[in-house]
This record gives sequence, structure tokens and C-alpha cells, in this order.
Amino acid sequence: MKKVLFLAVAFTASFAMAQDLPSNPEPGKCYVRCTTPDVYVNEVTTVTTNPSYKVLKTVPATFKTVTERVLVRPEEKVLTVVPAKWGTETVTYVSKGGGNSLQVIPASFAPSTQTLEIKPAYAQWELGVAAPDCESGNPDDCRYWCYKGYPAQFETVSTQVLANAASTTSTPLGSKNGSYTKSVLISPATVVEKIIPAEYREITKTVLDKDAYTVEELVPAKTTTISKEVLKEKGGLTTWKEVECALVEYQALPINWESGSATLTAEARNLIDNRLLPVLAQNPGVKVELASHTDSQGGAASNQDLSERRAKAVADYLITKGVNSSLLVANGYGETKLLNRCKDGVSCTAREHAVNRRTQFRLINN
Repeated sequence: MKKVLFLAVAFTASFAMAQDLPSNPEPGKCYVRCTTPDVYVNEVTTVTTNPSYKVLKTVPATFKTVTERVLVRPEEKVLTVVPAKWGTETVTYVSKGGGNSLQVIPASFAPSTQTLEIKPAYAQWELGVAAPDCESGNPDDCRYWCYKGYPAQFETVSTQVLANAASTTSTPLGSKNGSYTKSVLISPATVVEKIIPAEYREITKTVLDKDAYTVEELVPAKTTTISKEVLKEKGGLTTWKEVECALVEYQALPINWESGSATLTAEARNLIDNRLLPVLAQNPGVKVELASHTDSQGGAASNQDLSERRAKAVADYLITKGVNSSLLVANGYGETKLLNRCKDGVSCTAREHAVNRRTQFRLINN
């Protein structure tokens, strides 16, 4: 037993060093890392309000008059058509095609069952009681951790299996013949061609002598100076701070979001002022995660987007109240972390769905 306890202590010490944990933590207490915010300074910069550009002045085009012989009527052909000669012919055809008449024999089913795993097997660390042969006067020195496994859970549901597939029987149907009379060409039409010569005349027209052109004039750019914030000193991790252990777990922020909306109402802003802002004021420099969830109604992609927008809305409001944005982590989980059975395809009441629509917060270290 002493050897096991020594290994546990050694593992705890090495894990603390690897994770940069508090140097002298007290048992039963919780700690988070505080950060210093980024430091910004004002800097004056020159901005071009109007770029330099060219002003163009035009010089009109000049023209001259010329005489030209033009075609007013092209050469053409006059065609005389000699009609075609036609006769008749009788053609036999199938007026109704043969086929088959089909009768359907429906499929039949047989009862069956199917066993489904509804909860997978898992294992977790559990703190055991003090060993009976403990030599220390403090029983906490002899407590140990056990990695305990739990079996999977299954449920059997009734199903049906296909006994006989659907099939058909066929009865042949006869065909029928018919006939029609059509015209056939005995001799094709012919054309007699006559040429009519082209006609011309002289015209006077104005043509371009010299095209219009432009003269360029450069107008200089206009500038102005503005003041902007630039990062002077990057914040980072500083010290560990003791916090209430409950605050490192998710705490409810019971905002009544309107359906499909990510806009904070006056009631929601008042709730944040009274519930969340005091926690941040009492724990300066500590990071907080803002987590928003939806129920399974609607598409998974739209639910994910809605939860992200709601978490961001809370973060944006906190920033307007003076909270440093580097201390806020806004996460949307959509319908991925349901608290009950109401997943896609499961019929649930409005109250059951409402359990999964929630916004939470917790203090974090990353």
C-alpha cells in the first residue's frame, strides 16, 4: 500500500509541473489562471481621402466630304418552279402492339427483434475509501483512485423482416394490324433560273478626317491624419487565483431567446448585468467561456449557426460593458449536447425540447 501511495504522489507532482499548476494548492479548492489584457496606444497616421486623378479635356473630331459609287440593288435571280408529280401507295402497319398483362403478388413479412446498444460501456476514475491497514493517523493519506469499468446497456425492439418479396404473373395480349394510304413522289419539282443585273448610283457622304483626342491634366491627391489604436504590449498569463469551485463548472444563464433570434432583449441584458458581470468583477483577469445550445428542432447546420450567434451576442454585450475581449470565449454547440432523449426523429413535448435550449458560462484556464 505504501508503494502505491508513493507512485500516486509522484504522478501528481509531475502532472502539476507539466501543466504549470499552482505551487501550493489547498485541498478541496479550485484555481484559475488570471491574464493581463493587451495594452494599446494611439498612433497618428496619414490617410488618402481623395487619390490623385487625371482631368481630361477633349478636342473635337474633324470631317470631310467624299463622293462614292454604291450598290443600290444587287444582281438577283428570278426562279420559275415546275411542280412535282405525285401518286398514292397503301402501307400496312401494326395498329395495336402485343404485350403482357401483369398481376402483382404483394410482399409478405415475418416478426423479428433487434437488440441495440443504447449506452456504450465506459470506465472512470473513482476515489476509494481509506485502506483498513493504513498506518497514518490521517485516513486521507491512504485513500486511492480506482479506474472502474461499467458495462454497456442494451435494448431489444420488435421489428419485421421480409418473408417473401413482391412478384408478378403475366398474361400475353395479342396485337392488331391496320393500313393507310400515302402520297409518293413520281417526279420532283424543277426550277428555271433567270438573271437580273445589279443597279448602282453615286452618293455624297461626310467621313472622319481627324478623330477626337484628349489633353490630360493631373489633380493632386488629398490626405488627412487620423488617430488609431495599435498594440503596444501583448497581455498573457500572470498568476493563479482561487475561485469558487462551482464557477469552473457550467452555470446557467437563463436567457429566454426568442425563436430563431440571436438578439438580446432588455430583460436578457439585465440578467447578464445581475448574474454574470458581478462574477467577472470579482475575478478580474479570469477567462470565461460563454456556451449556447439549441434543441434538435430544425436543421443541425442552422442550429449550430444560431447557437454561435447567440454566444457571440452575449460576448459582444460584455465588451460594451468594459470586459476585455481577450478574456471571452464564445462557443456554440448547436444540438450536439442534448440533456435528454429529444434527438432528431424522437417525438418530444415542448417542455422537453425547452430543457435543451440553454446558455451557460464557466471560468476556464485556456
